Amino acid sequence: MLVKINGSAVYGVEAIPIIIEVNWMPSGKDPMIVGLPDNAVKESWQRVESTIKTNGFEMPRTKVVVNMAPADIKKSGAAFDLPIAIGLLAATEQLKNAAALEGYVLMGELSLDGALRPVRGALPIAIQARKQGFKGVIVPRVNAREAGMVNNLAVYGVDHIQEVVAFFENGEQGLTPVAVNTRDEFFFSQYDFDIDFSDVKGQEHIKRALEIAAAGGHNALLIGPPGAGKTMLARRLPTILPPLTLQEALETTKIHSVAGKLPENATLISKRPFRSPHHTISDVALVGGGGTPQPGEISLAHNGVLFLDELPEFKRAVLEVMRQPMEERRVTISRAKMAIDFPASFMLVASMNPCPCGFHNHPDRECTCPPGAVQKYLNKISGPLLDRIDLHVEVTPVPFNELSTGNREKRSEEIREKVIRARETQLERFKDLPGIYCNAQMSSKQLTEVCIIDAVGMALLKKAMEKLNLSARAYDRIIKMSRTIADIEGSENIKPEYLAEAIQYRSLDRAGWAG
Repeated sequence: MLVKINGSAVYGVEAIPIIIEVNWMPSGKDPMIVGLPDNAVKESWQRVESTIKTNGFEMPRTKVVVNMAPADIKKSGAAFDLPIAIGLLAATEQLKNAAALEGYVLMGELSLDGALRPVRGALPIAIQARKQGFKGVIVPRVNAREAGMVNNLAVYGVDHIQEVVAFFENGEQGLTPVAVNTRDEFFFSQYDFDIDFSDVKGQEHIKRALEIAAAGGHNALLIGPPGAGKTMLARRLPTILPPLTLQEALETTKIHSVAGKLPENATLISKRPFRSPHHTISDVALVGGGGTPQPGEISLAHNGVLFLDELPEFKRAVLEVMRQPMEERRVTISRAKMAIDFPASFMLVASMNPCPCGFHNHPDRECTCPPGAVQKYLNKISGPLLDRIDLHVEVTPVPFNELSTGNREKRSEEIREKVIRARETQLERFKDLPGIYCNAQMSSKQLTEVCIIDAVGMALLKKAMEKLNLSARAYDRIIKMSRTIADIEGSENIKPEYLAEAIQYRSLDRAGWAG
């Protein structure tokens, strides 16, 4: 008897429909799984056989052919165990009401006793099932809330294959669809942070710089000695960013679902992600890849912050592969038979010591590095990468009197309100320009249209560039930052004082900075 079961496979961050055809033949031996299965799929036969025997069903002694269509797409992972097992029971007529199977998508990895283990990509699988008009999906219970975020689709979470068999034999009765109030859960947890900018004593100059970075979507580099608070400040940046929209949250959750990074029983990701990979990371782990392409850290940071601590310690080749994704806000992983796009729209925040010993330009301690060491250390970061970082901010140690004071520090909530207002101004400004949402994404053409500088401001900018020997690449960045400062202050015009503030955030462009 030939039976067809609906499944799904995840490629990139989208799912594609897979039909699992199971045919039991009265003659022949050796079972066959065809349709470009990988080793994990081929090994499913042993898990399926153990499940069927352990749960009191009969394993056919004649030939069984399992075809996974379309046959020209590689199938990977253990999530096809459940549809293969249910298809085998239906093909051998041990499962009644097999006709009901056509209305559902089944996915799940089996243990040897029939218990179901979680799978990756439950959210995109559920989205695809709704697009195709299926009545529901059946997934492991751990993945049920994740898949249940998709409305107008019945999602059933199960712990054991016996529950699936009973569901179809009882006329699609016995299981209760998962109910997830996505909007309420999403909005309730958006502002629930464990950390806050008020935890940081002093460092008002750095807080202001990060406020500007958040308001305009600018990349930032924090330079300072060990223990000055660079990492502490960077980790609090997501607390002042605008909250995720539902669409952004869905995009972010799909990426984490495909990568298997969602916690058990998770629903929508409600806070902007903060990813902080170690400096020993490989280029594939950073941008994504592998035999079956998986998202890397830059995609896991989509709609959030990618923090690179001790930037010069990263391998140069690893940093260079970020350059194109930073511009295009996506990364394309190409293989001989496929090319997959992963979104990668993130804010880059990096930190570094000013020199190998860490005390160059320190107000109290003397640098012990030999001549030329500072420049050599800085040269580990390429000019094209530095060109994509708008703010270079020097972080100095906090004096004892500021650490010990009981003065009230500004809370993240107060800063976030100003950031949101600035972002709303930018959204209105760029509403007719698809793909541009904040000042950092402006092209040279938009720069001349929306950043009008009066004669006094131009004279100040000219004098600063000549006196400080600022590079030409600093010119556009300064104007973009001054536009963001004007948006924060609610000004339509870029005033000279906004330009003056933006100029001081280009430390590494100053001639003689490295000694």
